[in-house]
Amino acid sequence: MAFQATDPALDALFVPFDNGELAWPADGRVLFLRARDGFILRERRQAGWVFEQSFKPFADALARSGFHALERAPDDRFSLVLVLPPRQRDEARALMARAIAHAVPGGIVVAAMPNAEGAKSGEADLATLAGAVRNLSKHKCRVFWTAPLQGRSETVEAWMALDDVQPIGDGRFVSRPGLFAWDRVDTASALLATHLPSSLAGRVADLGAGYGYLAREIIARCQGVTAIDLYEAEARALEPARINLETADRKIPFEVFWHDVTQGLPHRYDMIVSNPPFHQGRADLPELGRAFIARAADALLPHGEFWMVANRHLPYESILAARFDDVRAVTVQDGFKVIAAKGVKA
Repeated sequence: MAFQATDPALDALFVPFDNGELAWPADGRVLFLRARDGFILRERRQAGWVFEQSFKPFADALARSGFHALERAPDDRFSLVLVLPPRQRDEARALMARAIAHAVPGGIVVAAMPNAEGAKSGEADLATLAGAVRNLSKHKCRVFWTAPLQGRSETVEAWMALDDVQPIGDGRFVSRPGLFAWDRVDTASALLATHLPSSLAGRVADLGAGYGYLAREIIARCQGVTAIDLYEAEARALEPARINLETADRKIPFEVFWHDVTQGLPHRYDMIVSNPPFHQGRADLPELGRAFIARAADALLPHGEFWMVANRHLPYESILAARFDDVRAVTVQDGFKVIAAKGVKA
């Protein structure tokens, strides 16, 4: 599934190199954190570049263009570190601190962010870590970069720790900044968990599992569930999800997959649940949810059931009716709808 036709931040990132304000390192040692595919990357890439991307659809897009993207960069240092920071500030701070930690003495860090997604704050944060930075604006984005780095401050170490897995809420769950609803129990997921019948049983899949809240609630509420698989596109969610299931009161077999659900599922299930994503950045992308529904129908056993929660306004009824014989609205509450479906159509 295509997520975006253009990538202004990616294009802006290369502007200071194209206009001569920055030069590519002579040794060719470049690390690109949160790398994304695009024409300009395919045009500029050179041998010796290392790519990190934890979001599976973006990692797969890089792979299709011949780039090997790692979930986590190796413990190595580079002459140049490129960064496309995320919008969530603690996550972005941790990423920029890692960028500095990956730079050799005399290396530089270059970042680009959309103006509407915290670019000014991102530049201020990089300046806090590295001292004065330079910047330019292009494509409604801000590009900012460090002077040649010499050593690193204690702030770098402190900000890298912002990405640590940590307890949230009352301490029943762990999570990390930047995940969906990372520091709380999501209202929609809690609504779905409350309405799941205790009679649900067998092998279950949770699509878009996040840090594992819904999966652990299923284990607690549905005693007939014998195994559960968690599918999540963001690799940074996998560790907290594993911890949250390992600490569940009832122990059942589980697996956590770094996987793009829109590409299909590798197994068949008695029950599938989902609070599917519906946006990319700030833009609604309801086709994501429709793809989750279609792939769930493909992976259900003939007797299987699909339970989902979604924002009330999202147009999922037509795809549900096309793929299931029996579709019912279980509840509509607090701006969300819980839907149950069964009778997968051939």
